Amino acid sequence: MKFYKTLFIALLLLNTSSYAQKYPTLKIGQKIPMQDVKIFDTSDESMTLNENIKTNGLLVVFTSNSCPFVVMWEDRYKILEEKCMNSDFGMIYINSNQAKRNGDDSVEEMRNHSKKMGYTVPYLIDENSRLANAFGAKTTPHIFLFNSEAELSYKGAIDDNYKSINDVTKNYLLNALEEVSNQRNVSVNDTKAVGCSIKRVKKIKNK
Repeated sequence: MKFYKTLFIALLLLNTSSYAQKYPTLKIGQKIPMQDVKIFDTSDESMTLNENIKTNGLLVVFTSNSCPFVVMWEDRYKILEEKCMNSDFGMIYINSNQAKRNGDDSVEEMRNHSKKMGYTVPYLIDENSRLANAFGAKTTPHIFLFNSEAELSYKGAIDDNYKSINDVTKNYLLNALEEVSNQRNVSVNDTKAVGCSIKRVKKIKNK
């Protein structure tokens, strides 16, 4: 059973859609894209990314409901919510899995998941993966941390061990939050995002 689980995880890691590669990932120092575009969350409230920025910046987490990597990393989400609240960062979750809107990542399932996990920050519905395309987000989870000037300061993974919080040796994101809040350069600002590929819907060409 352990072998098959390992194989399944390995296949997920390899399944980064070639379609997603059309959208380059933001570079460190770039501004938050689509800051003023209105987007709905699971409570049917309309908001912009700009409205979620706080004094020290904004943490954006591209996530989903059932990806095994999210499931394993999600015990760290609550820690991140508390860290952002205490350090005056805004924080949002974004679900861009447009191709799964009739399944695991439907709006109703997003609402259920948010309630089950006790999210205290907005969970945004990214219609047609527009935000994921603008950010160049590849996986769930995929992390983007912006400073008070809305400039990208860190991108990539939460930490170095999705399997177990007890075996983490490098807290990339928590360290980045601490450094940004103290107006220092982020020592490790770019790590590999590990997770399930974002399930985009390919555009159909007009005949």
